[in-house]
Amino acid sequence: MKLARNYLAGLLAGVLVAGLGAVPVAHGEEDAIELDVMSFNIRFGTADDGPDSWPYRKAMVADMIIQYMPDIIGTQETLEFQADYLEKVLPEYRWFGVGRQADLMDEHTAFLYNHETVRPVKIGNFWLSETPHVPGSQSWDSALPRMVTWARFYHLDSQEMVTVYNTHFDHRGQEAREESSALIRDRVEEHAEDESVIVLGDFNAQAEEDRPWEILVEESRLDDAWLTAAETEGPEGTWSAFAPPEPDSRRIDWILVDRHFDVDLCETVLYNQDGRYPSDHYPVYARLQWRPSGD
Repeated sequence: MKLARNYLAGLLAGVLVAGLGAVPVAHGEEDAIELDVMSFNIRFGTADDGPDSWPYRKAMVADMIIQYMPDIIGTQETLEFQADYLEKVLPEYRWFGVGRQADLMDEHTAFLYNHETVRPVKIGNFWLSETPHVPGSQSWDSALPRMVTWARFYHLDSQEMVTVYNTHFDHRGQEAREESSALIRDRVEEHAEDESVIVLGDFNAQAEEDRPWEILVEESRLDDAWLTAAETEGPEGTWSAFAPPEPDSRRIDWILVDRHFDVDLCETVLYNQDGRYPSDHYPVYARLQWRPSGD
C-alpha cells in the first residue's frame, strides 16, 4: 500500500537524518543555498478532458518536470496512480501524501521531491476545517473536504531543514478559503523565528485582491514570491484551461516564503508541446536563495 510505504520511508529518512545531522554546518551571507520549488495543480487523472485527459498528457507532465528539476514540488488534485506514474518515469523523484476523504483516498496534495537533494524527515497532514485532526472533515461553506500536507525536509548538501506546506483551497466557499488561510497562518506562526517555512498551493483566490491572500501575506510572516522576486517570467495568471494565457486569467497558485529566502526568479511556466499544455493550471516555479540563519 502506497500510504504505508511512504510513511515507512519517512520514518526511515528520519532515522537516517538523525545520524547525518549530528554535525551542524555553518553558513554565512556569501553562501546561500539554492532551493528550487514548484506548485503544480496537475488536474485529477480521472477527469473526462477528451484529448487533454491524463493518458494523453502524462508524458508531457513528466517532460516539464525534467526541464525544471525542482527540489520540491507541491502538487494538487493528484491521484495515487498519477503520482506512481511520475515516480516510475522520474527516477530522481519520490512522492508521499494521502487523499482528502475520510478513507484517505481521492485527491492528494502530494509532494514530489528530488531524493538526491532533499529527504523528508517529518511528514504530516491536517484538514481545513474546525476539526483539522479529523481526516475527511469539512466546515464552513466548503463544498468538499480540503487539506494540507506538510513536511520538514532535510537538505542533504547543507544539512539544513525547511518546512513546506502544500494545500488546495475550496473552489466555492469564500468563508472556507478565509478560514483556511487563518488556520495555515496560525500554524506558520507557531514556528520559531529561526525556522525556514514555505507555503504553496492552489488557493482558488486572486492574489493581491482576495481576503485569503491578505490573511496569509499581510497578516503573517510570509511574502509572495511573485512580488518579491528579482525577476519574473510568464504571465501573472495561473489558470490555463489547457490553453495559452488569457489577459484576465487569475493568479490563484502561489508560492509564499518567509524571511529566510530571497527569490531570484518566480515563473509562471508556459511549457507546452505543439500548443498542448500539461494541465489546466500553469505550474509556478521559484528559484530561491536560502539563508537558514536569516541574515
